[in-house]
Amino acid sequence: MTHHAPDVGGLNPSDGLLAGLARAAWQAVLAAGVVALLLGVVVLVWPGPSLVVAGVFFGAYLLVSGIFQVLAAFGTHASAPVRVLAFLSGALSIVLGVFCFSSALRSILLLALWVGIGWLFRGVTQTMAAAADVAMPARGWQAFLGIISGLGGIVLIVSPLNSIAVLTVLTGCWLLLVGVVEIVTALRLRARIR
Repeated sequence: MTHHAPDVGGLNPSDGLLAGLARAAWQAVLAAGVVALLLGVVVLVWPGPSLVVAGVFFGAYLLVSGIFQVLAAFGTHASAPVRVLAFLSGALSIVLGVFCFSSALRSILLLALWVGIGWLFRGVTQTMAAAADVAMPARGWQAFLGIISGLGGIVLIVSPLNSIAVLTVLTGCWLLLVGVVEIVTALRLRARIR
């Protein structure tokens, strides 16, 4: 008696695994987008009291996104310079994430400078990736987000000591923008899977 792999609409079982991973990927991007969007709203509505709390959440977000960027740098088919920039941006995000968990008052001033550098790197990386990859989902939005992140980074680098209030507003706006872009990306990924 011979056993045959179940017929899954003409796909072999490994195709089912890939489809499952693709579904999980768009759902993870959607969840990250929703979290970023909600965190952006909280930061903009309660800027004073939420700065320390936002620092913790922002640190966690930077850690997670940094890890994904580092992993993506090794798994993409992009050119070597783009992969190096993605790795550096991810590594910097991880460092910034850890930095967010240190002493609140002293680190907030330094955090403005570090976040500025991180945004600048992320902005350059994201813009270059969008320019290089014609098949990237939400390519225009990704390039736009990269440019905005880079400009926000420059503002924070130029004026780190005077930019705590700016940091709070920029963080809220940046998280709103990241949330929208990630939700749009997730929905486009979902449409491609179907």
